This record gives sequence, structure tokens and C-alpha cells, in this order.
Amino acid sequence: MNVTLAVKQYISKMIENSGPGMKVLLMDKETTSIVSVVYTQSEILQKEVYLFERIDSQNRDNMKHLKAICFLRPTKENVENLIQELRRPKYSVYFIYFSNVISKSEIKALAEADEQEVVAEVQEFYGDFIAVNPHLFSLNLSGVARGRSWEPTLLPRTTQGLTSVLLALKKCPMIRYQLSSDMAKRLGESVKQIITKEYELFDFRKTEVPPLLLILDRSDDAITPLLNQWTYQAMVHELLGLNNNRIDLSRVPGISKDLKEVVLSAENDEFYANNLYLNFGEIGTNIKNLMEDFQKKKPKEQQKLESISDMKAFVDNYPQFKKMSGTVSKHVTVVGELSRLVSERQLMEVSELEQELACQNDHSSASQNVRRLLQNPRVSEMDAVRLVMLYALRYERHSSSILPGLMEELNRKGVSEKHCRMVTSMVEYGGKRVRGSDLVNPQDAVAITKQFFKGLKGVENVYTQHAPLLQETLDQLIKGRLKDSHFPYLGPSSLRDRPQDIIVFVIGGATYEEALAIYNLNRTVPGVRIVLGGTTIHNTKSFLEEVTLTAGAGQAERLQRAGGHPNRR
Repeated sequence: MNVTLAVKQYISKMIENSGPGMKVLLMDKETTSIVSVVYTQSEILQKEVYLFERIDSQNRDNMKHLKAICFLRPTKENVENLIQELRRPKYSVYFIYFSNVISKSEIKALAEADEQEVVAEVQEFYGDFIAVNPHLFSLNLSGVARGRSWEPTLLPRTTQGLTSVLLALKKCPMIRYQLSSDMAKRLGESVKQIITKEYELFDFRKTEVPPLLLILDRSDDAITPLLNQWTYQAMVHELLGLNNNRIDLSRVPGISKDLKEVVLSAENDEFYANNLYLNFGEIGTNIKNLMEDFQKKKPKEQQKLESISDMKAFVDNYPQFKKMSGTVSKHVTVVGELSRLVSERQLMEVSELEQELACQNDHSSASQNVRRLLQNPRVSEMDAVRLVMLYALRYERHSSSILPGLMEELNRKGVSEKHCRMVTSMVEYGGKRVRGSDLVNPQDAVAITKQFFKGLKGVENVYTQHAPLLQETLDQLIKGRLKDSHFPYLGPSSLRDRPQDIIVFVIGGATYEEALAIYNLNRTVPGVRIVLGGTTIHNTKSFLEEVTLTAGAGQAERLQRAGGHPNRR
């Protein structure tokens, strides 16, 4: 079960099907992201694809010597653009691939437009999702909820994305969903509907134990996306923001022009692939080793022109050397910037307190420490707000809660009203009233922590005490102890055996900390393969935006139902 490989194979197949000769790849905004995450431009160039164009771009030239490979989402807009294209074709022949199921009526409309008979084939290749890591996918959708209900346009899009993952992995699963979430049930029913309607597509070879799709809701664990991270991929996303494997470094002090945007992809960056899940301390050591290795291999200026064979050796090694030089400067810059932010924002201290709030049960120590850090001028607005949110989620019903006092501290610190309001929105989004599971049962926390530390060779690391709720849920699922009363099956049948292939989908977004938990489960539990997906992959910033959108849309809807108007007095 490897989502990266599934998408790569689809794209290779498209290019192969078109045969030899020069090609153009025609995409839309979303399929451009889908392709760019699994292939670099230079890799595709080697397959005779010399041009990359958007179907909605108006000023494309006529190039009758090129074959066109079209990889598009089956939207009305794309079909319309394709109809216009086929009426006045710019290329010699068209191979059309839709990333999901397309209706017969739309195929008919395309056939009618193809008066010049330039279409060689039309197929469905189900790569309708972003393959972030081999076991992690995203749909790049934010603001999927209005209060506790689906944003109407995003339920069908999420259903398409999730069914395409099932088709790409060739799985026809049984479905379980989180009972406390109406959105999870709706999505489960919507996926089941597609499986029933397109039963021929889902007619895969039966396995002894059927695969399982588990649908969860982010609001059940609002703590995980609020925590600072200390493993490489998660930390980069938290502090710098990873968007389709790209990082914007343009704000880094003194950054050179060629490093303003860098790509981090485990597919073609060996250092990144090896360090993805290592903690920040280990990465520091590995960067030092990478630098020393580079210094050893660096061609010495005086020796390289002494003889013809020296020159030849240098030229032969140059592409490798150049690549290595690019890798070194990229990772040194990224790790240097992470290091600067950790010290500037005092993240070691902030993170230690976050872990205490998430994992321990000492209210008086937590209260003192939150107050102390809020008064520290070096703690940023974002970190101050996240500490108060964690406190609010953790101790919302504690008899001696000091939340009003902490809100005053935020005001004194000059935190914007928008950020202060988010604390209330967060409790509405993921507080006790909403959660289906007990997120912070102290016994559980101790049990999970003990389990987690076994994996750390007995070294207690204060920055990684927390284990996401998802880890406990999957542990219960694998042991056959996940309660049907909390996670019912859709339909009459249920699994009697331990599941082997599990696809977990989180409405409202997954996190890299959860992806790390899945990676470790895949490595340590024999016979179980797990893939994690989400409507998006969150860091704290994007999660706060999601919560604000959800709360805002929910409030507007409630007011509408009550016949009132938001912000009108």
C-alpha cells in the first residue's frame, strides 16, 4: 500500500501509452500539484515530455509536432476547456486521462467536439489526491466544515478523493466511522454509495481479510495539531510551512536568490529521505556529517587541471558534485533557519510546557508555567495563544481553572483580538462536549507514554512524550478491541479477523506527528499495512485557520436558522 508509487505508475503509464516522440503534458491547477509532488521536471523530461501547460491557459501556441497527454480532474470547467481545445486542436494527437470517474454524457460531448479525430484515447487513471509520503496522502482542502456539518461543495470532492485512493490501491473496504461525528458518517455513506454505483471498478480480487476504511474527525483530537514538533518533516511544516513539498524561504535573513524556494522530496533527496523522521538533535549531527563528506569530495582547485584524466574525472563527477552541493546548501539553510527560530522563539521551553499540558495532570504546575511563559516577552503571539488553547482544552472543566486570568494576560501581551477569540473557537471545536473519546484520560496518557518510551530505548525525551490519539485508536483496532459502540461499521457485516490493510482518513486534516505514528506502526507491527490521509495536512497555523472557518461558518448557519443576522445589531 504505497500511494506515491500508485500515482507514479499512473503517470508513467500515461507517458508510455502515448508512444515515442515529443510530448506536452496538459494539466489543471490540481493535477499540476498531484504530478509535481511525485515527479521532478527533469525526471519527466527524460521521458520526452518537453512542455508543461495548463488547460486553462489562453495563450498556448500551435505545436502540431507535439503529442498532448491531458491529465485532468473530471470537472465541468475542465470538460468545457477540453471541448474548446478539441474544436481547434493545437497538437497532433490527444491522449486524455481523467483523475476520477467521468460521466457518459461528458464523454459523448467530448466525442462530438472531436470533429478532426485527434483523440487517440480517453481513460480514467485514479490519481485524484496528493501523495505526500508513501503512507500519507492529502486532498489539499481547507474549511471543509460549517459548524458540525459539511461545506456542501466539499463533501463530493472529498468522496472523489477518497474513492480514488481506494481505486489506486485496489481496495474495496469495509467502512467504520467515528460515531460522535455526523460528518464522518455522511462521508462513509457517500463513499459506500460510489462503491455500490461503480461496483465493476471495485471488483478486486478478494483477500482473506477485507481491507478497512476508518473515518475520523479532527475535532476528536484538537491537541495534536497545536503542538510544536521535533522531527525533520514535521518541524519544517510547523515552522516554515511545506506546500506540495515546497518551502518558501524568501523571508529568511540574508537568503541567496537560488534558495528562496526549495523543494524537499524524499523521492529524490537521499538526505531528506533518511532524516524525515529523525529528531532535531540527530539531524544536526547528520548535517555536520553531510558537510564533512562534501568537503572530502569537493574537487581541489589546483589538482583538477593537472592532466587530461583529472579534467575528465572532474567533468564525470561534476553533475554528482553539483547535485551534492545543492543538497548540502539546501539542508544547511533549512536546518539553520529552524535553529534560529527555535532559539528566537524559545521553543524548547514552550514545547516542554506544551508536552506537560498534553500529557500530565498537574493543574497547579501547569497554571504557574503558562502564566510565567505568557509574561516572557520573547514568547511569540502564536505560541502564547497555543499555550492558552492547550490549557483551555486540558482543564476546561477544572474547578480552579484560571482561563479568564490567562485571557487577561494575552490582552496585556498585546495579542490581537482575532487570536484571543480563537481560544473560545478552539474549545467549541474540540472541547469535551464535542469529543467522542476521552482525549486526556490520565491513565491512558501514562499508558501511551510508557508504550512510546519503549520505542525510545529507555531515554525519556521531554519534547516527544505526547502520542496522538490516533495511535491509541489504531492500537485498539489492531488488537480487535476498538468498540463498535464508538466506531460502528457501515452496513450489517463486521470484521471477525484482525485487519491487515487499513486506510485511515481524518476529516478536518491529519498531521505529520500522526504520519510518524503510522510509519512506526507499519515498521513494528507485522502483517499490518496502514495508510493515513486527511482533507489536508495541518501545522498549527493552518489548523487555527480551519477552526476559525469552521466556527465562523457554523455561527452564521445557526444565526440564519434562528432568523438573525451576524454582526447586525
